[in-house]
Amino acid sequence: MASVLGTSSTAILASRSLSSPTSKTSISSFSFNPGQSDVKRLYGGIGIHGKKGRSQFHVAVTNVATEINSVEQDQKHAAKENQRPVYPFAAIVGQDEMKLCLLLNVIDPKIGGVMIMGDRGTGKSTTVRSLVDLLPEIKVVYGDPYNSDPEDPESMGIEVRESILKGEELSVVLTKINMVDLPLGATEDRVCGTIDIEKALTEGVKAFEPGLLAKANRGILYVDEVNLLDDHLVDVLLDSAASGWNTVEREGISISHPARFILIGSGNPEEGELRPQLLDRFGMHAQVGTVRDAELRVKIVEERARFDRNPKEFRDSYKAEQEKLQEQISSARSTLSLVQIDHDLKVKISKVCAELNVDGLRGDIVTNRAAKALAALKGRDQVTAEDIATVIPNCLRHRLRKDPLESIDSGLLVIEKFYEVFS
Repeated sequence: MASVLGTSSTAILASRSLSSPTSKTSISSFSFNPGQSDVKRLYGGIGIHGKKGRSQFHVAVTNVATEINSVEQDQKHAAKENQRPVYPFAAIVGQDEMKLCLLLNVIDPKIGGVMIMGDRGTGKSTTVRSLVDLLPEIKVVYGDPYNSDPEDPESMGIEVRESILKGEELSVVLTKINMVDLPLGATEDRVCGTIDIEKALTEGVKAFEPGLLAKANRGILYVDEVNLLDDHLVDVLLDSAASGWNTVEREGISISHPARFILIGSGNPEEGELRPQLLDRFGMHAQVGTVRDAELRVKIVEERARFDRNPKEFRDSYKAEQEKLQEQISSARSTLSLVQIDHDLKVKISKVCAELNVDGLRGDIVTNRAAKALAALKGRDQVTAEDIATVIPNCLRHRLRKDPLESIDSGLLVIEKFYEVFS
């Protein structure tokens, strides 16, 4: 996957012009424990006891059994064997800019998601859905509909918090990060969840049926043709993406649950533009175009035909590359907090944003995060100017004010300003 670690289309020139040390594509070995100061890990399992103080929720960890019985493991394996085959991420030809943006968001979900815009038939949906195989495993409370994190109170559902306060034991399991598809025709009740009024009236309990936002907590929410999404659903996504919580108000009953997810959207610009409020919520913006090279087009057609003919054999042929990429992502996630960026580079990033008249500070924050994630993916603990040149067009191009008389691509405007500041 050397191509994925390369530069984006608008930053190719930057990698040639900037003089920086050659980056290693192999993953360096780091000894790192991501546990926080108030969290203690035990090999026997994880449990949490909490007490609520005036200003914060304090967490301590005790030993709890985390084993899943053999029947559940067999069911999990059978479900995996019977699921619809997904095209391998490593088999996708070209579209390096889109693939890089997706990988960086998996490494650091706080980047804020990706908006992928481009011509129809360029593999946008295929690429996003192929990301499922590469997603790492996370610890969740077994049976919890919100994928609650046993170590982070901010990612816990109300029921889990109450169980912790009562001192109850929690069963913790490892599971893959979820990817949830949001269909265009989904109703607001299906997205947000709904309350069973009959059960609430007859039994006097809050019978809440979680929606897609609950399922997407600590995972990925993918919206295909996001520019065609109904405005009221767009508002719901904006509120959840901004606060990290989803609140359902029905018939005098109010229920809230965590909804922290990576928002990935794709669409065709010919079918309409996105509202500026939604566009600004995406951390990165990738543009994809139709491949023009005839030999490359033939290769893509042949690979797709081979996959359609025998999906299992095709996936097996890319198994080694997929596993290598999984290891790179896992290593990058574990070493991300060790990556440093010089103060001088931070100042230059902010200067680029200021001179481009980027509204707000999201552009500065996202560029810093994306550059760190790229350095971690390349196995380094220091961000270089080349890393910034690679990611800054994707972080800023959708935040520039639109000028109807401007014919140059916004990504090129960003990279030109980058040269002025970083020269």
